[in-house]
Parts: sequence; structure tokens; C-alpha cells
Amino acid sequence: QVQLVESGGGLVRAGGSLKLSCTASERSFTVYPMGWFRQAPGKEREFVAVINWTGGRTNYADSVKGRFTISRDNAKNTVYLQMHSLKPEDTAVYYCAARRKAYSDDHSTAAYDYDYWGQGTQVTVSS
Repeated sequence: QVQLVESGGGLVRAGGSLKLSCTASERSFTVYPMGWFRQAPGKEREFVAVINWTGGRTNYADSVKGRFTISRDNAKNTVYLQMHSLKPEDTAVYYCAARRKAYSDDHSTAAYDYDYWGQGTQVTVSS
């Protein structure tokens, strides 16, 4: 069973930083585009960031540009989301996702395009 496992969430004060990790159970994920999404209570799941399979191309939601950085280490089957200058409105469950489109530079921001999802990790930012 293919798995994505997120970690690194927690409680942080506004202005603080957190780094999320997402580790894949199979090496095949190293050739897939990977994304981060988030879902706040009562809201739709929304796109946060995406990275292509080489790590050389990224895209971000306007709300996180300049504050969040997505990266990947394919040797470790892991994707990261470094978050700085956190705001209370960043509070959500954060999910990583993989799109089963090998060697693709596609930068879909649509959740329905992603085939595999982690269980999510809670990020809470206090004011």
C-alpha cells in the first residue's frame, strides 16, 4: 500500500516558523510532482505549493508566497514545506499529495488532480 506520511505540525505563535515533512513509502514517488494543500475548519481544501519531480520548478498560492518554501530530497523520498512568518490564518490541517504523472513538470493546483494523499498534520498558529 502506497503511503505518504506527514510530520512536523504543531502549535506556534504568530510570526514563528515550522517545517513540515512528507515521506513516501516507495521510490516511485521521486519521479512524481508533489504538492501541499491545507484545509481549515469549515473551509474547502486549498492549494499551498507544488514542486516538480526534479525540485527545479515550484509554484505557490499567493497567500503564502515569500513566506513558505517547498523543497524535496529524492534520496530520502521526502518533500518539505518550510513555513516562516506564520499567521493565525495559516491554521489548518496540512496534507501532502502526489500526482501519478512521472517526470512531469505539470504544476496543477487542483486537488482532484492528485492521486495519493497523506493523513494530514495539524498546524495551529496563535495570535
